[in-house]
Amino acid sequence: MKITVIGSGYVGLVTGACLADKGFTVVCMDKAQQIVDKINAGTPPIHEKGLEGLLKRIRAAGTLSATTDLAAAIAGAEVIFLAVGTPFDGNEIDLTYVKAAAAEVGRLLHTAGPYPVVTVKSTVVPTTAETVVLPILEKESGLKAGTGFGLCSNPEFLREGSAIDDFMNPDRIIIGGTDPGTLEKIRRVYMWAVCPVVETDPRTAEMIKYTANALLPLMISFSNEIANLATAIGGIDIRDVMKGVHLDYRLNPVVDGKRVNPGILSYLEAGCGFGGSCFPKDVKALAAFAHRKGMGQGILDQITMVNEAQPLKVAGLITNRLGDIKGKNIAVLGLAFKPDTDDTRESPSIPLVRELLRQGARVTAHDPIVSAEFNKYPGCETLAHAPSWREAVRGTEAAVIMTRWEQFREITAPELAALMKQPFLVDTRRMLKKEHFVSIEYAGIGYRPADG
Repeated sequence: MKITVIGSGYVGLVTGACLADKGFTVVCMDKAQQIVDKINAGTPPIHEKGLEGLLKRIRAAGTLSATTDLAAAIAGAEVIFLAVGTPFDGNEIDLTYVKAAAAEVGRLLHTAGPYPVVTVKSTVVPTTAETVVLPILEKESGLKAGTGFGLCSNPEFLREGSAIDDFMNPDRIIIGGTDPGTLEKIRRVYMWAVCPVVETDPRTAEMIKYTANALLPLMISFSNEIANLATAIGGIDIRDVMKGVHLDYRLNPVVDGKRVNPGILSYLEAGCGFGGSCFPKDVKALAAFAHRKGMGQGILDQITMVNEAQPLKVAGLITNRLGDIKGKNIAVLGLAFKPDTDDTRESPSIPLVRELLRQGARVTAHDPIVSAEFNKYPGCETLAHAPSWREAVRGTEAAVIMTRWEQFREITAPELAALMKQPFLVDTRRMLKKEHFVSIEYAGIGYRPADG
């Protein structure tokens, strides 16, 4: 079976590469020649763990190729994935790229393989496949869905930094098809997967994706709200609070005498907020969609409000300790929104760096992958960069851990005392044990000493 993937960004490339590794003949189509050239050279255009080795393997096997020629990409294809961007414009998701891709595919659909299935992999609000993509495909192709072609919504559940493993070992496959033939064809694409498969209609599949991408941010913002309350009270450590909450059997069951410690508990931990290309955009988009359906402000809006305020809580921890920070030297450790990626989109470090610089601080950052490209963000142009965390903290009055990079676990109180002008550590990820830093000043999200 030939599979075509339109859009070779994060989702499209991982999807195409993994399916090529499963033995399908995959063509990735992208309008950017430099991206196509890199893929064909076996060089990842994005940073993702394991992707380089995977690309080289499938390129050598001849199961993956990339092109800017849409006609060549679609010719003979039985499944066509649409994996183009859906940015949020402040009012709703922008379907410009989805509509354009649907129109271009529709005009070439007569050249595709038998009963081609156009599969929306992009994250779109419920009813998009049926009310936006389908009419465009029918108009441009002259064919009817259900007889001339199939339409499917097949959302992805990939975590940056673990995307290849997530695709190869999925916890679920969601197939939202318009007809039995569509469901059968997409079922064949995933016949190698050992996991539950949910077969439904496109709008339900789209709703599943958005619900999943709102639930996890809800847990994060809830945890941060409780952490901020603990800080306001004083003498309460949010880590101890959440440890007690996590022991609930309904959250953390005991199997064969041992706690399971499911990964979802990591979202019930306090920090400096969530970022990335998905959570912030998708929560805002779902909230805006709910408003258009006549729902007033609700919990979806509150998720974003809490999250956007959280990095400023970090700035507050610094100014509460240092007072006026104009001319003060401050180190920011971590710029990516999470470890094992170079993605800085919606990173909590952006508003923090912007606020510190706005107040006149001299800010130096270190991230194992991200460097000067971070300065593209407005208000972050004068951020300095250091080659190591040690160089970043040297001579500073405060150091802030913003990303849970494993390299930062080696930070110790004696070394900070030796390097910093005034050893003050703000651990926004609570990845270090505060009892190991009693010899210096320490602050963390969700903890401050009791008054008096």
